[in-house]
Amino acid sequence: MTHPPSRTPLRLYDTHAHLTDRSFHDCFERILTDAKTTGLVAINVVGFDASTSRAACDLATAYTDFLFATVGIQPNSAAEALPEDWAAIERLADHDTVRGIGETGLDRYWKDTPWELQQDYFERHIELGRAKRLPLVIHMRECGQEIVDQLKPHRSKGPILGVMHSYTGDWDVCKQCLDLGLLISFAGMVTFKKSDDLREVAKRVPADRILIETDCPYLSPEPFRGKRPNEPSRVEHTLRCLATTRGERAEDLAAQTTENAKQLFRKPS
Repeated sequence: MTHPPSRTPLRLYDTHAHLTDRSFHDCFERILTDAKTTGLVAINVVGFDASTSRAACDLATAYTDFLFATVGIQPNSAAEALPEDWAAIERLADHDTVRGIGETGLDRYWKDTPWELQQDYFERHIELGRAKRLPLVIHMRECGQEIVDQLKPHRSKGPILGVMHSYTGDWDVCKQCLDLGLLISFAGMVTFKKSDDLREVAKRVPADRILIETDCPYLSPEPFRGKRPNEPSRVEHTLRCLATTRGERAEDLAAQTTENAKQLFRKPS
C-alpha cells in the first residue's frame, strides 16, 4: 500500500526507534533532518539493554526536546545481562530524559532467554514502571496472551500505563490490552499487502489509544519493505495507511496519535 508524501508535513511522533543502532552512525544528522522535514516533532530512542539504554539517554541529552529515552532490558537480552545491569536501569529511570520503561515484555519466537527469566525481568520492569510512574514499552512476539496474563494481577492497583509496541496480535488480545489501560502502537507491518487481519484490528482501536512507530532500523513500511535501515521519516507511510484503513483524514490521525504519545510519554510531575 503506497502512500505519497504530503505537501504539508504532518505532525508525527515516532514512539519507538532504535537510533543507537550502528547502521545510523554515519548518517545520524541526515536521519534527524529528514525526520524533521517530514514533520516529526518527537522520537523515542528505545534501549534494549544497559548499554543501549545509557546511549539512549546520551542522545536524548544531546537533542533535547526532540529525542526522548526509554530504558530497559528486552527479553532477548536478559540472558546476557550482567548482575549489575538491572541496577543501572533502575538508576537510569531517574534520568531527566527518560519517558518510559522498556523495551520489556516476552518473546516466544526467539529462544535466547529461558521463559522463567523473561518473566522475571518483565516483572521487574512492571514494578519499576509503577514506582516511577513511567509507561511500559512492551515487546510482544507470539505470546500476547501470556503478556496479558502476567499484567492482569497488576490491574488491581489501577490502569496499567504503557504501550504494546509494534502490535501484531488479534482483536481478542488487543481488547484485553485496552481493558488493562494500555495503548496500541502500529509499525510498518500494518502496511504490508497481506496484513489485512492486522488492519482490521487497527480499525477498532479507539482514537485516543492508538500510536505509530517505526521500530527502526527494522520493519520498513511499504513502499520500502525489505529496505534497511528503516528510519523515523518513514513513519508517515504507516500513519497514512492507518488513516486510509480507519477512514480518517491523515492530518486528523497524525494530530491524534501525536497528542496520544505526548500524553503517555510526558514527564512525571
